[in-house]
Amino acid sequence: MTMRTVSLVHGQGLDHFSGVIAETCPIAGRFLANPGAAPQYQRVLDRRSSHEDLVDHLVRSTPLQRGEAARVVLDVLAYFDETTEGFVRRRHRELQSQGLRNEAIFERISHELPHRAVTPPALSIRQLRRLVYG
Repeated sequence: MTMRTVSLVHGQGLDHFSGVIAETCPIAGRFLANPGAAPQYQRVLDRRSSHEDLVDHLVRSTPLQRGEAARVVLDVLAYFDETTEGFVRRRHRELQSQGLRNEAIFERISHELPHRAVTPPALSIRQLRRLVYG
């Protein structure tokens, strides 16, 4: 996915980009010409919850700029918003790309699941396979 940013200069507005729906970018003074959010953020952005106080705190207490702090907050919210099915599928892809075989992958995932922020119900190896392969 490619995103194009547009800076407003000398009174030029978005009228030069007809048909483009713009959203503001975390970097001040820019607009996203293609506001399609990455899938891992979509559920978080759909809620439109305001976490400005947390972003303000991160800016005050860390060397992060405001845009970077907002991205960190979105990353954390997306991490905790990931479903069990999404986690299993994502980890399977990651471990498979490292060259592991399914037997080792599903064994490893079954050991990782209880350590998630919200522990899902215990799933058997067969249930894990069905989540990935249907």
